[in-house]
Amino acid sequence: MTTVDETRAAAGREARTRAARRLRTGQSGYWPYLVPGGLLFVAVIVVPFFMNLYYSMTKWPGIGDPRWVGFDNYVRLASDETFWMSFRNSIAMIVAMVVVPTLIGLLLAAVLFDYLAKRFDGRVASTLRATYYLPQILPVAVAGILWGWILNPQTGALNVLLRQVGLDSWALNWLGDTTTALPTVMMVMIWVQIGYPVVIFMAALSRVDPELYEAAELDGAGWFRRFRAITIPQIKPETFVVTLTCTIAALKVFGPIYVLTKGGPENTTNVPSYFSYQNFFPKSQVGYGAAIATVLTILVVVVSIVFMRAQAASERKEGI
Repeated sequence: MTTVDETRAAAGREARTRAARRLRTGQSGYWPYLVPGGLLFVAVIVVPFFMNLYYSMTKWPGIGDPRWVGFDNYVRLASDETFWMSFRNSIAMIVAMVVVPTLIGLLLAAVLFDYLAKRFDGRVASTLRATYYLPQILPVAVAGILWGWILNPQTGALNVLLRQVGLDSWALNWLGDTTTALPTVMMVMIWVQIGYPVVIFMAALSRVDPELYEAAELDGAGWFRRFRAITIPQIKPETFVVTLTCTIAALKVFGPIYVLTKGGPENTTNVPSYFSYQNFFPKSQVGYGAAIATVLTILVVVVSIVFMRAQAASERKEGI
């Protein structure tokens, strides 16, 4: 009996040794495939980041030799009202690109998946989903021209319609007035962004066990109760993904601001990425623009870490 046990133990050790050897061999075989991506990451991300960090500590108009000034640009940022206004506007962009689209997108996805797809042909829900997502695939320039035409204070479709129905006092300079420019841009960004969470949440809902909904419905749970007790908890991972990616997009939004308002009027729609661009190119203050970009990069990294830690903590809590 002892001989048989020893033989089995030896065979087990040999099998584990062979498995470990195969694992090490397989892992080492993947490294060559990682080299091109690693080189591109270094060339596109790492090198430009450290170059930007260096330029942020210099005074340089873009030609000639940069002059080292240390942390002077960052000290200047601390007292720059336009810089702080741009970050306050970023909070408005987070509301317009994260909070509102996520809430509305979740509700729309649930209605499309749990109501329309069951009571009508599934193609109806698919068509509406594609319609909501259309603004995401439109080029920024095209969307900007479209909204510029709609919001033109003289000939824009919105003001013409308001005048025709007798609401002349509501026909405003939507993008040219300091009181209406930022809310108008926020509305445009909601329109642009809302399709993304709809698509993600509908994909998430497709993996939820339908028996959960059937059991809840048999127990007399209404749609809203099923939505609160089943839908929201089941798609929590996708909710983290949507909020993280949309928050990063809101912090570094550039194209819509450039096309619609160019940061105006009076910087009321300026954001850090566009403020950095203004200093890089029109003002030829490369060092100052690099300092703004560095602060924005650090903020995006910090926000990403916070979101990932929060997601990991939530998963550990649910595991317990």
